[in-house]
Amino acid sequence: MFGASVTCLYVLLELIPKGASVTIQTEQAVMAAAGGPASLTCQLTEHDDVLQITWQKILPDGEKDLATYTRRFGARVRPELKDNMDFQYEELQNCSVVIREATGEDEGCYRCVFNTYGKGALIGTTCLKLYELHGPVLHIREPWSPEESEVSCSATGRPAPTVTLIVTQQHLSFSQHNTTRVHNNNNTVTVTTTAVLSGLHGNSTQVGCVAGVASGAQIQVFQRIYEEKRTSDDGFLNPESLRSFLTWTAVLWMIALFCMLAVIGYLQHKLKHSSRNPERTKTPRQTTRDSQQVTTPLIHHVNEIKQRTPAKTRPESSVSKQLF
Repeated sequence: MFGASVTCLYVLLELIPKGASVTIQTEQAVMAAAGGPASLTCQLTEHDDVLQITWQKILPDGEKDLATYTRRFGARVRPELKDNMDFQYEELQNCSVVIREATGEDEGCYRCVFNTYGKGALIGTTCLKLYELHGPVLHIREPWSPEESEVSCSATGRPAPTVTLIVTQQHLSFSQHNTTRVHNNNNTVTVTTTAVLSGLHGNSTQVGCVAGVASGAQIQVFQRIYEEKRTSDDGFLNPESLRSFLTWTAVLWMIALFCMLAVIGYLQHKLKHSSRNPERTKTPRQTTRDSQQVTTPLIHHVNEIKQRTPAKTRPESSVSKQLF
């Protein structure tokens, strides 16, 4: 009876694949940003004589070979994947594939197969999951009272992101939290968190928002609230802003009045100057040269007439000439 039991145990040990005790170290799930690089890695925990490494993608109808490596032929990647996939290895004990720009088609589970001499195929499995994160966008609305302000923050991602409002001052606090989720057509979810910030007393307050996805990256944004820019409940400017507004208005009015007085003074001066010299503005003044050009021809004409007309002789002289 004891001999039969030993024989059965020996048969079971022979049926167990050799090297089954050797494990492959890998991550069960790898998170990567959509559109960014994704790295899948497998490593043997013991040194074995590896003949070939093969990376496969698990599909509903079976496995699809993506890349292989052997000492004789080197690394080989499917032609349609060469531009977007790198195959890396280290002494055939550690290998990985790097997808440069991961998309939704790259999501799924992958197998790394170590074909060893004497131990057969050693297989590890890892799955790739992508996440998206857009935002966050922080918005601060006009306050309901001098000591309160409504703050909202929204982010879009896949899976649904977490959105958290934070404030740097310890004496401030958020209340009346409200969170909404909107499912988009591209399988992303937009999450918006709204709260009321209470305890505003200082000149400025820094408010922040943290958005992140599960097992993925987190993004933080901050914005400062300035007290002098805030308004009162009735929609009018607060005293500080009103005082500044009135000061600038008075300055602008003084500048406009000064310009108007300057223009009026210039026009009055011009009118007085033109009224003192009416003839100068009506007829041009003749110069000495022009007057000489006008009078000289008349004098010359009179002289010519005098020279051409003979002088009249007295009758006594003519009679005396006849008598003698």
